[in-house]
Amino acid sequence: MRLVFAGTPEPAVEPLRQLIASRHEVVGVLSRPDARKGRGRTLHPSPVKELALEHGIEVLTPETLKNNEEIRARLRELAPDCIPVVAYGNLIPADMLDIPEHGWVNLHFSLLPQWRGAAPVQHAILNGDTETAATVFRIDEGLDTGDVLNVMPEPIGSEDTADALLARLASQGAATLVETMDGLEDGAIVPKPQPEDGTYAPKIAVEDARIDWTQPVEVVDRAIRAYTAAPGAWTTLGGERVKVEPVRPTDTADLAPGEVVATKKEVRVGTGTGDVVLSRIQPPGKKMMNAADWARGYFANPGNAENKVVFE
Repeated sequence: MRLVFAGTPEPAVEPLRQLIASRHEVVGVLSRPDARKGRGRTLHPSPVKELALEHGIEVLTPETLKNNEEIRARLRELAPDCIPVVAYGNLIPADMLDIPEHGWVNLHFSLLPQWRGAAPVQHAILNGDTETAATVFRIDEGLDTGDVLNVMPEPIGSEDTADALLARLASQGAATLVETMDGLEDGAIVPKPQPEDGTYAPKIAVEDARIDWTQPVEVVDRAIRAYTAAPGAWTTLGGERVKVEPVRPTDTADLAPGEVVATKKEVRVGTGTGDVVLSRIQPPGKKMMNAADWARGYFANPGNAENKVVFE
């Protein structure tokens, strides 16, 4: 089939790469416009755009698809049979849905109808789910409500971060997306309507990622893993924001919520129901570092309490 791929960030790269290598022809790519990054605020193409250009594929980068007659006309000229979508970042207007014969087909990282929306991986971990999926569905006018075309289940491990789980889903989802394109071309796909009721996964804001140490240990553990690496779990120390990475629950409950105690080998923090061992921490203006290394430097400062501080 002739395909136009729509995607922007790193998790969409592997699906595009596998579609390029498949029996189908990727005749165009839709991606978000170049973004300013770094200290110099220079413009950088999206990861998807970079890969497409490496393969000589035309890339369209409109700010919006709404009322965009130029993009609509170009898509009709490209005449795709299907438009697979992975984390594109633009809403698809209803009057564009019928351009390809097989529609716009989205790769979504949840077991639909669970966790419809922008941050399904993070919310699955936050909720303590033990399974998610790479789900391919046909986009309709609702929010992730279209008919399901293919599902590849994926277990959620007790130590999974959002980053690690997303990487696995992107890899396995890429193969699932190619399989779906094959099935659509061969007439082997039977669309399955979704139930109307579902759960929703709104976008995670930086403020959402602040850790509440008064919560039970399992909630703190899941929250830190869900917010790793983006936007990054954080807390405050002496009024300054510090980022923290995954913790290891222990069988002790000696510390008050947020209380930090350091030994030569580890740093422990109290939660609402038990203590955890902190793996890594990023103080203001510094890189992420081993928590025990940070503690040795922090407590060497005479102005700090003797091996005891509080995260807030």
